[in-house]
Amino acid sequence: MAELANVSPGTVDRIMHKRGQVAQETVDKVNAIIEEFGYKRNILASNLALNKKFRFAVFLPKSETLEYWQSQVNGIEKAALEFSKFGVVLDYFFYDYNVESFKESIKKIMKFDCDGLLFAPIFHDDSIQFLKEYQKKNIPIVMIDSNISEENNHAYVGQDAFQSGYLAGRLISFAVKNERQILVFKITREIESTSVYLQRIKGFYSYFEDHDELTNFTFSEVTLKDSKIDQLSLEMFSGINSVFVPNSRAYIVARFLDKNNIKGVRIIGYDLLKENIEYLNKDVIDFLINQRPEDQGYMGINYLYKKLVLQDQVERMHYIPLEIILKENYFPARK
Repeated sequence: MAELANVSPGTVDRIMHKRGQVAQETVDKVNAIIEEFGYKRNILASNLALNKKFRFAVFLPKSETLEYWQSQVNGIEKAALEFSKFGVVLDYFFYDYNVESFKESIKKIMKFDCDGLLFAPIFHDDSIQFLKEYQKKNIPIVMIDSNISEENNHAYVGQDAFQSGYLAGRLISFAVKNERQILVFKITREIESTSVYLQRIKGFYSYFEDHDELTNFTFSEVTLKDSKIDQLSLEMFSGINSVFVPNSRAYIVARFLDKNNIKGVRIIGYDLLKENIEYLNKDVIDFLINQRPEDQGYMGINYLYKKLVLQDQVERMHYIPLEIILKENYFPARK
């Protein structure tokens, strides 16, 4: 390339990495050659010739009993298979869905030498502290599922959680003219304050704050841990017209209402879990907002591949479209 442009290899290097002062005429000439002859292909060829490896660390909750996270892993493994021929190697760091296991995994990943990190920041405060320490390594970080650090340069692939909650508010209010009592049902694991969870609830209430003409809506809340779901009672749903579940546990509410033959309650939740789909098809759940977790996993690795292997300029934020799933438009993916 230096020969084609009639410049020194050092000049080409300065232009490629935006270092030092180079005449604009020379910059334009080199960039034109890059565009015409495909410098990316040269990068890949060089990497292959050197047998260069790119190690990406993947830091996620264990997925054995969590269908949502297994879908994320499926997308990650799809990307790993696709990019392995270009030297991409993944190392997994899984933790149980509790803070103690998360902190133990942090110790391991802080000692691990890699080129990039894919991270799902489930535990909000601990994740912020982890990122503050980890960014000292000065390697690219891409978050999936939840974005907890919009003020820095970390990348994010996932939904806009606030907007997804706002959308849920719109769906609750849609085609409703009479008095409505809405129950926000917070069914949590042993943690209650993941960032995405709180942003959805904030977005949900914001919809009604922005539409003050919707004066016929009143709200109540119930918080219940997974381990206490046997405490569901008919009293909780007395007079309730609609239920918003700000995570993937809508099926728990749907199962209780179905078992007790309670009809006419609009339920809105998240994620295409098997249990949620079952009650969607039975007309107990009305709407599911899909996060496309497999796409998140794939695109997270794809971001690191483009940034590190291809040395591309990559958009830092990639929001997954908000998909509204009803019984009528749900079609299982065909293999």
